[in-house]
Amino acid sequence: MTSRRAFLIVCGAFLSPWAALAQPTRKLYRIGWLTAGARPSGSSAELDAFRQGLKDLGYTEGRDIAFEFRYAEGKEERLSALAEELVRLRVDAIVTVASPVTRAAKGVTGTIPIIMVQSGDPIAAGLVASYAQPGGNVTGIVTLSAELIGKRLELLKSAFPDVSRIAVFARAANPAAAAWLKDMEAAARLLALQLLVLEVRGPEDFDRVFEAAIRGQANAMMELPNPIFHQNRQRIADFAAQNRLPAMFHTQDFVQAGGLMSYGAHYPFLYRRAASYVDRILKGAKPAQLPVEQPMKFELVINMKTARAFGLTIPQSVLLRADRVIE
Repeated sequence: MTSRRAFLIVCGAFLSPWAALAQPTRKLYRIGWLTAGARPSGSSAELDAFRQGLKDLGYTEGRDIAFEFRYAEGKEERLSALAEELVRLRVDAIVTVASPVTRAAKGVTGTIPIIMVQSGDPIAAGLVASYAQPGGNVTGIVTLSAELIGKRLELLKSAFPDVSRIAVFARAANPAAAAWLKDMEAAARLLALQLLVLEVRGPEDFDRVFEAAIRGQANAMMELPNPIFHQNRQRIADFAAQNRLPAMFHTQDFVQAGGLMSYGAHYPFLYRRAASYVDRILKGAKPAQLPVEQPMKFELVINMKTARAFGLTIPQSVLLRADRVIE
């Protein structure tokens, strides 16, 4: 062995530990995921879309990102305590699903960034100051629920011209509900429709409002977006099926549960966009300066299997407008 080679080997032996120490360590970011719903038994299209969005942006779960999941299991009164758990864990950001969840998270932290998804009217709910300049620690994506109400009524009337009286399930605890109902009533007048508004305060109220819808001679139904309806979507879809009531919902989750029709934002797309908010925040952006986005993609979904079971014929003009038909 030459003296030069021996010298290099010895130097390498001494330098390698220091070289290892000099390598930058990669930070593992912790993301809180807070929802009023139940823990999914299998895969979730929304969560899968969010994960894919992060992956597309260069994040690897377990190396760059770790999730802290918290599910209220349909009990909204648990949301604040679950949000507090995430705060104690010092997560780097919290993704909240629906306005009541965002409100609970905002109530326990004014510093951790909150990215809202599936939010109705965050201004009316007091979550942001404006879309362009949210202020505070909340930003994210809205679903334009109020603006879509008239469109849902129009589609329902186009599909079933004989519909005249619509049972509307609403939850007064939702801060946006009053404004939504006002918009809905204005749209209903233009379409010569009557609304039978039925308030649901908790899961125990469903039997009562179902009976009230039948007594009130409703011949169609809708719901105003709220976690309590999404959590009980199978129960609502079953009620519509048992009474052959044409129904229009705000998300295709109801249609997959056997509901007839839905029109609204394409939720997986919203969750992929939410990943970009997380990315920007982890890179130093402030939620107060990240404008709230509105969805660009909407979809009409029709369950033809349900239509046939009801003995209903959906006009070809409406079917041609559908983005997805479930056979």
